[in-house]
Amino acid sequence: MKVFRLDELEAERAANEGAYLQFLRERNMSVGLYALDRGEPDPQQPHRQDEVYFVVSGRALITVGDETTPVARGSVVYVPAGVPHRFHHISEDLRVLVVFSPPEG
Repeated sequence: MKVFRLDELEAERAANEGAYLQFLRERNMSVGLYALDRGEPDPQQPHRQDEVYFVVSGRALITVGDETTPVARGSVVYVPAGVPHRFHHISEDLRVLVVFSPPEG
């Protein structure tokens, strides 16, 4: 078993001065914490993996392909591999758990 604490992951991500911290990598998936602050642009490019976003905190819009929807704490979004997507109009600092399958990279 592996157990992670969100506050510790956030501290590690911030200490590394990056928006993304991968904290678990297994044969069939990887998991990370993605952080975008209020008003910050999301520089993502489409990924080669399917992914699931779970919004831990914050508010924003997300556009996946040609669909846009608001997201907030508790939102879960599936993004198929290769589909353009990004968070935007971030009105509250956004913290998102990201699950990639297969593992990213």
